[in-house]
Amino acid sequence: MSDANEPRKVNLADAIREKLAQKNQQSGASQQGGFQGGSAKTLKSQNTKKPNNQRRRTGGS
Repeated sequence: MSDANEPRKVNLADAIREKLAQKNQQSGASQQGGFQGGSAKTLKSQNTKKPNNQRRRTGGS
């Protein structure tokens, strides 16, 4: 009848698995190319971090 026109009901877990599989395929294909440009964060030297002065401000124990 009109079964072909109606969208079939998909279990939520199955839909999530399919999306995850698609995502893994896409990321796997792009990672083989090497370094990804925009996604990597620049590393920050820990020497440039501001020290935490809370102990000095509050009198510390």
